[in-house]
This record gives sequence, C-alpha cells and structure tokens, in this order.
Amino acid sequence: MRAIPALGLVLIGAIIAVIAVLVSPVQAQVPSKYVEGTHYQRIPTPIKTRKDDKIEVMEVFWYGCPHCNQFRPMFEAWKKQLGDDVATDHSPAIWNKPMILHAHLYYTTKAFRLQDKMHKEIFDAMHLDKKRLVSKGEIYTLFEKHGISEEDFNKTFDSFGIKSQVQQASARARGYGITGTPEVIVNGKYRVSGRMTGSQGEMLKVASYLIEKERQENKL
Repeated sequence: MRAIPALGLVLIGAIIAVIAVLVSPVQAQVPSKYVEGTHYQRIPTPIKTRKDDKIEVMEVFWYGCPHCNQFRPMFEAWKKQLGDDVATDHSPAIWNKPMILHAHLYYTTKAFRLQDKMHKEIFDAMHLDKKRLVSKGEIYTLFEKHGISEEDFNKTFDSFGIKSQVQQASARARGYGITGTPEVIVNGKYRVSGRMTGSQGEMLKVASYLIEKERQENKL
C-alpha cells in the first residue's frame, strides 16, 4: 500500500478544516421558514413566566370561541409530545362580561382540581348542547354533576382568590397583545395565531419551532 506524502496529508487536513468551518455555521444558521413578524410576533415587553426552569407554553382561549373548540383536541394531543422542560397552561381571554364570567368558571374548575375533567365538558356544553352559560345558576349545573355543593361553588366562584386570578389573566392578555382566540404564547416572549400562520396546525408547528429556539438560546 502506497503511503500518502506528508504534504498530501497537510493538504487533506487543511481541506477538512475548511469544510468544517464552512459547513457547521451554515447548518447552525439555516434560515427557518418561520419569520418573525410574519408567522409569529415578538412580545415587546416579555411577560414573566411562572416557572423559571421550564419553557412555558400558554394557550389563550375562550370557552365560547368555536375556533378554540376546534383547537382544543389538537393542543391536547400536541402537548403530550413535548419534552419535560416544557410546561403548558391555559389563560382565558377577557374583553366582555360573558368572558369575565367564563374566566371565573375556568379558575373555579382549577380550584376544585376539576380542570382536566371539565375543560372538554364546558366546551361541549357551549358548542354541542348550545348552552350560553351566562348565569351562575347555569354554570353551577356543570359542577353539580361532580358532587360540588351549591354553597361551596358560590363561595369559591365569588372568592377573592378567583377574582385575583381573573384580573391577572386580563392583565396577562393585554401584555401579550392578543388580537383573538386561540393564540399561543411561548415563554412569555412570542405570540402565535392562526391569522399569522394560516392554520391551527401550522400554529403548533411554529410553537414547536419557538420552543426549540428557546432551548438553543438557553444553552448559550
């Protein structure tokens, strides 16, 4: 077997080094098809997240929104595929009286630790059973099925704790700058909507991209 001359080895080494320099940065800097300002918006003043050690994904929703009703099963399936470093949650949108009432409804389900069971039930009540849920009495019937007494329901629904959470959700939505529902907020920094992405499925793809973007930036 013929040996490669020393000069040849030097040249080969130089070529490999050049390729490594050229290829690696290109791979790391491949422009995404998702463009800030087109497919997602950067929130001018980031909103503090609840857990510093997690990438937070917040869905802003309203129970009365038909698009949110369509998005719910997609979001639920998608979030099961996320890593342990991602925390998901919901934040009710609020810009009129019925939405304030429904925000109280959402946080009351959380207070009774029924949000996982009742989230779909509430959407079904409004969109399948055509209930408007614009009174406490009508809303209570949903909790009654889960063994919650009317006294406990009223005490919780009207509590200072629930009112505070509703006020925080309203302030959060203003900070996010939401323009409709559903919208997805990634780590308090980025806002994604179907209006920007073109479809709800694409919303989740953009959210996945932003989650990975946050992972990479957190490593720096």
